[in-house]
Amino acid sequence: MNRTVRFAATLVVAFSLAALPLAGCASTPPAAEEPAPQAPAEDVAAAFPVTVTDDAGREVTIDSEPMRIVSLAPSNTEIVAALGLLDRLVGVTSFDDYPPEVTDIDVIGDFAGPNLEAVAAAEPDLVLATTGVQADVIGQLEDLGATVVAVDPADLAGLFVSIEMAGAATGASEAALALTTAMRGDLATVTDAIGDVDPVTCFLEIAQDPLFTAGTGTLLDDLITVAGGVNVVTEPGWVAYSLEQLVVDDPEVYLATLGSMSDPADLASRPGYSELSAVQTGRVHVLDDNLVSRPGPRVVEGVRLIAAALHPEAF
Repeated sequence: MNRTVRFAATLVVAFSLAALPLAGCASTPPAAEEPAPQAPAEDVAAAFPVTVTDDAGREVTIDSEPMRIVSLAPSNTEIVAALGLLDRLVGVTSFDDYPPEVTDIDVIGDFAGPNLEAVAAAEPDLVLATTGVQADVIGQLEDLGATVVAVDPADLAGLFVSIEMAGAATGASEAALALTTAMRGDLATVTDAIGDVDPVTCFLEIAQDPLFTAGTGTLLDDLITVAGGVNVVTEPGWVAYSLEQLVVDDPEVYLATLGSMSDPADLASRPGYSELSAVQTGRVHVLDDNLVSRPGPRVVEGVRLIAAALHPEAF
């Protein structure tokens, strides 16, 4: 296996991590002055069993309201926390870092290789997994008797559906609807600020050696479109890109995520990059990888960051 192929495989794993109360433009629904009365226990019990269609296209039946949840992805952990169910999490991966309280929860392995014995030992009522590199894990956990729901939206519209699906699976449908309503409102604030402007061409670096980017059919590409941009990359999925093609495309704005695979600080000094208009005009912007790559509640803040980079006059 050559170096680029090995790197591509690593990239798929890394960006599956990416990957909320929202920093900046986003907000959470205001608390009511008086707590809403809880439904009688028999009404709550009547809501289960419930069957959901997860993001792997599987119909999964949850027999009773889950009180012990294991999350196999940082984005899923953020969704559970935003639904107010953090106290039900009994296992997370080593990559989970938000909200800060998750550091007190038992780690059941990393994203690409969760420890099945540790998951089983946590005795979960529900495991929230993703797809892709965890496809085999889903089957293995089900063979052990676990109830597994895959949460892995491909775009913003799918994210809202996934959050409400996770809400139904966890007995938190009302909280999920409140969350998605708040997220839609925050997103509308961003798009209203942009208004009816011409889209700005851009390129998004997610790894630099070799250069990799996000093409069509990815969450990142969708965020760019919603933020009033046009991705110069027209190939699907995670794409290895050449400097020669980048110079030909010459995007107006150069976006880069800051993480283990990319450090945009040296962009201007890289050989050949001084030819880019975005470098010459200083339109190079660094994005928080966790806000743009994790399909969770904070992704709307990622849209705002991209929109501010593309249309600074609007912000």
